[in-house]
Amino acid sequence: MQPTPPTTLLEAAQALASGRVSSRTLVEDALARIADPQGEGARVFMTVHDHEARAQADSMDALRKAGHAPSAVAGIPVSVKDLFNEARNVTRAGSTVLANAPAASADAPAIARLKAAGMVSMGRTTMTEFAFSGVGINPHYGTPANPWQRADRRIPGGSSSGAAISVTDNMAFVGIGSDTGGSCRIPAALTGLVGYKPTAARISTQGTVPLSTTLDSIGSMGRSVACCWAADSLMATGNIAIADAPRGLDGGTPRLGVLNTLVLDGMDDTVARTWEAGLRRLSAKGVRLEDFTCPPVAGIATANAKGGFTAAESLTWHLPLLQAHEQDYDPFVLRRILRGHEQAAADYITLLAARARLIRQAADIMDHYDAVILPTVPIVAPTIDSLADDAHYAATNLLLLRNTAVANFLDLCAISLPVHTQGDAPVGLMLMGRHGHDAALFRTAARIEKLLNG
Repeated sequence: MQPTPPTTLLEAAQALASGRVSSRTLVEDALARIADPQGEGARVFMTVHDHEARAQADSMDALRKAGHAPSAVAGIPVSVKDLFNEARNVTRAGSTVLANAPAASADAPAIARLKAAGMVSMGRTTMTEFAFSGVGINPHYGTPANPWQRADRRIPGGSSSGAAISVTDNMAFVGIGSDTGGSCRIPAALTGLVGYKPTAARISTQGTVPLSTTLDSIGSMGRSVACCWAADSLMATGNIAIADAPRGLDGGTPRLGVLNTLVLDGMDDTVARTWEAGLRRLSAKGVRLEDFTCPPVAGIATANAKGGFTAAESLTWHLPLLQAHEQDYDPFVLRRILRGHEQAAADYITLLAARARLIRQAADIMDHYDAVILPTVPIVAPTIDSLADDAHYAATNLLLLRNTAVANFLDLCAISLPVHTQGDAPVGLMLMGRHGHDAALFRTAARIEKLLNG
């Protein structure tokens, strides 16, 4: 009887360590899924590193056999969002505008650390153009379909759309993405994965096409909390010890604040039903759940009334490109970038002050809990075709981003966990932790993950 193939990063690490599987086998399996003409590979990957991935896998297998593997995760496939520099590759950021840009001379530091640990880049995943949407649709290179009810061609969520589907479809064990307003957590919630957004300053954004230099963070998606923990640990520090992985076994009873300011509004019936069922399961297993309001959360929309940091800071970066290539932008993305013109210098300075004030006020309220929980997004994934109408697209995008963007604006770490029953529509439960307390959030998330799955 054939052994069950590993599905999580830790399972793959254990299989490699025991010799049950080789890196070359993992890579070949991933490449076969990418190349499957009946699959989503052509819409998931903008570039496939097939030759390089095979060579790297063989190298990691040889090093492991000699007892010199650079880490426990050496030889495991990972996907890289087209937002991050990889040496000898053009970083297009999901656009045609940058198609003729020079190839990068070096990997972005976060990606370099993953490769130094021996992880194998399978290629560059598609995304919303310039990461400026939570929907995940890309008119230039195609949009991979959500695995749920795939025949209906539902959105994957964005902007890290290809990163999510690379994991759901077993083309990589972890997908690396960015998260400026929810771009890892939204696709994770809509597709049934775990998605992580670290405290923004935790991981260098050097070598990454910016959306908002204030809000950008580098995150990951995987099938478990431990998958995201491993990727985050490597990108932040360059080190990993599998023995330190959060497994949800420590017996503490988490005290969770159930946020009810705005974030429960507009939930569709499926999300509302699944959310309430998840809370009941956690409560029945001893988790302390306390409803609370947080008025500073309501102040975020007012602070962002003129487009917020993303509009002002993206416009600054894009101005030289817009002079020559404005007609080549996705019209929806272009409209959002051009909102930066609405802000004067005084508006931007006022926004900075408002953010600092709201961060302080929210911390005074949220710090009473081990983590704050809320639905990751209030709706299940709509079909791609249903968003052809511009007004519906814009409204859906705002709804998808509403809850996740709270963590970015308040400079918190946050993680989305699947809370639905297997086979049902994917729904995410998000935990937000304190600024800089990423390790504590991973421990709490692993505990909640275990209770939900137990």
